[in-house]
Amino acid sequence: MSDTSAGVSRYRSVKRRDNLAGYFFIGPWLFCFLAFTLIPLISSVVLSMMEYNMLSDPVFIGFKNFVDLFTEDQLFGKSLGVTFEFVFLAIPLRLMFALLVALILNRESKAVPLYRVVYYLPSILGGSVAVAVMWRYCFNRDGVFNTALRALGIPCSISWISNTDTAIWSLVLMFIWQFGSPMLIFLAGLKQIPKSYHEAAECDGAGSVKRFFKITLPMLTPIIFFNLIMQMIGGFMVFSQAMIVTEGGPLNRTLVYALYLYRQSFTYYRMGYGSAMAWILIAIVGVFTALVFKSSNYWVFYENEIR
Repeated sequence: MSDTSAGVSRYRSVKRRDNLAGYFFIGPWLFCFLAFTLIPLISSVVLSMMEYNMLSDPVFIGFKNFVDLFTEDQLFGKSLGVTFEFVFLAIPLRLMFALLVALILNRESKAVPLYRVVYYLPSILGGSVAVAVMWRYCFNRDGVFNTALRALGIPCSISWISNTDTAIWSLVLMFIWQFGSPMLIFLAGLKQIPKSYHEAAECDGAGSVKRFFKITLPMLTPIIFFNLIMQMIGGFMVFSQAMIVTEGGPLNRTLVYALYLYRQSFTYYRMGYGSAMAWILIAIVGVFTALVFKSSNYWVFYENEIR
């Protein structure tokens, strides 16, 4: 019995030491999660039911912020409409362009790694303030875009970011330009498709277009699903492009939801109102994500599934 007790004691001692080591290694992540995710989330829930301007004590007002958003704030609906338009335009175009470039780069060549780096650079730099400022100058009246059109013999002197018909497209183009991240994911997915599938189809007389729609595209649907979710979340939260390039104008034509949320919170000092807007955005993203997950049963193909 004494040997058994000693063994159990040693086991418990080793177990405690292993647990302490585990807590030590996850400690930094756990601290950051609590400090920068969980506590701010709980605080935003509380603030959404408060009237708080950061200068005076918060006052509890219940669900008044949410009621005012849907009944009195006209720009709330406007910003939602602009955001939906941006998402439904930019996300499909970005994914299609990323897939096209991935298909082009999916070949054996010594130069392909260099091309991957070059095409990925906009995704690294695209969210920076400097690139947004550069984009603003490229699409103004005397910018590079108009200069290039005039060099091709196409007279054009409008400011693309100041025109209500084209301002949203300047943001969409900038979003598409940052296609590097989904492109690399598509490229990794293309590498996982067995070459034997294409070789067998080619022996049966299938052309490149038919092989793409019958083999490549179905095999890529899990990658498309992942990219769609990630890009959709990023599209709903787009902020810096609209903030720097168009400042929400002209006539609120590019007033995306995140920019309007920022203005309410940090320009008008309505932190409670901004917190309510943030939770509505979380709900919208959650609903669309759930819809995409639900629809995946009908269009996402997994190789190990038996259908």
